[in-house]
Amino acid sequence: MSDPTTTTAEDTRLRRAVGGRLLYLFILGDVLGAGVYALVGEVAAEVGGAVWVPLALALLLALLTAASYAELVTKYPRAGGSAVFAERAFRRPVIAFLVGFCMLAAGVTSAAGLALAFAGDYLGVFLDVPATPAALVFLGLVALLNARGIQESLRANMVMTLVEASGLVLVVVLGAVVLGRGDGDLGRTVDFPAGVPATSAVLAAALLAYYSFVGFETSANIAEEVRDVRRVYPRALFGALLTAGLVYVLVGLAAAVVLPPEELAGSSGPLLEVVRAADVGIPDRLFSVVALVAVANGALLTMIMASRLAFGMAEQGLLPSALGRVLPRRRTPWAAIAVTTAAAMVLTLTGTLAALANTVVLLLLLVFLSTNTAVLVLRRDRVAADHFRAPLVLPVLAIGSCLLLLWQQEAGTWLRAGVLLAVGVVLHLVTGAARRRREGAAAG
Repeated sequence: MSDPTTTTAEDTRLRRAVGGRLLYLFILGDVLGAGVYALVGEVAAEVGGAVWVPLALALLLALLTAASYAELVTKYPRAGGSAVFAERAFRRPVIAFLVGFCMLAAGVTSAAGLALAFAGDYLGVFLDVPATPAALVFLGLVALLNARGIQESLRANMVMTLVEASGLVLVVVLGAVVLGRGDGDLGRTVDFPAGVPATSAVLAAALLAYYSFVGFETSANIAEEVRDVRRVYPRALFGALLTAGLVYVLVGLAAAVVLPPEELAGSSGPLLEVVRAADVGIPDRLFSVVALVAVANGALLTMIMASRLAFGMAEQGLLPSALGRVLPRRRTPWAAIAVTTAAAMVLTLTGTLAALANTVVLLLLLVFLSTNTAVLVLRRDRVAADHFRAPLVLPVLAIGSCLLLLWQQEAGTWLRAGVLLAVGVVLHLVTGAARRRREGAAAG
């Protein structure tokens, strides 16, 4: 296996088709998805009218860990992301496998949740169909686009990102219109639920809001497909996160100005309720299309990440080598795409969007804890190429933020994540046993 510190266009089997602009839109499109369109009501249920506060806090916490990813991706630009970093830092295959499997489980769980969001109230404006079959069909269509090619997928992402961003800008403008005509209530933006400490409410809401800021791990897994990754990755990463954070805060303010928090919390399509309440003649169907595009884009990017992560782990020998199979012409990892899609389909049968989102956040926090620790461990590993270097205090603060958010998770979420990790342990043991049998047969 080639040294990940010396990745070039010649030592990767994947096509380098992603430039800085596409990468920025890739991350932005991944962030500007279901977090606002589907979960802002859940955030309002926790924090009341001050929806923007946990969104801003989640952005700050995400930026801490993003700095660690910027350093490690530009230092070791290989597909596999967090699993690659754990392998180099801790030198224990089981740790690298579990970190990679946490990310893989988070990816397919997130895609399952987004499929359910797609098949919910927004789709119900057009079609009266059962949610679960619609979610399964949706995941199949996402897999076909993913298999067609990374460049085609990211071009589709560019269009979808512009559509979903326009929908969020529309919500912000409508909030200003409602406030300007005297129908809005700006005071609600600083109201917290009665009888609940503001700190507890914000931390609980930040757990859900954090789900919306995890595009940096997704982008780490296409490092081998990015041109001049060491130069463009930090700019694209921080630029996309800051852009998304600003939009999120403004959307949170606008939603609270237009509607009381109980009305936001009572809808699975909260931003559609904001558009309806603004009453400026925008058809439900038009905004529902925008919301569906946003959720679809998030699912596409998540499945791109999951399939590339599975491919990268197979290349490292952490997963069966069959997952490393690539379409000859398209040069996309078709086997990894098929397996991760099947796993997401199964997970759509296991829980609600909120339950799946909380499970995703817990798994990601475990991954981020490993990656932030790996930054500190790998500081003594020097590489020849120039790369981004985060100030030492940032990964230390990031570790503290991960522990704080893990402390807020409920027992049911830990149980769901524990079951998924148990599956990973079994898979690791089976894969290791098969490898030892092959080695024994070869030696004999």
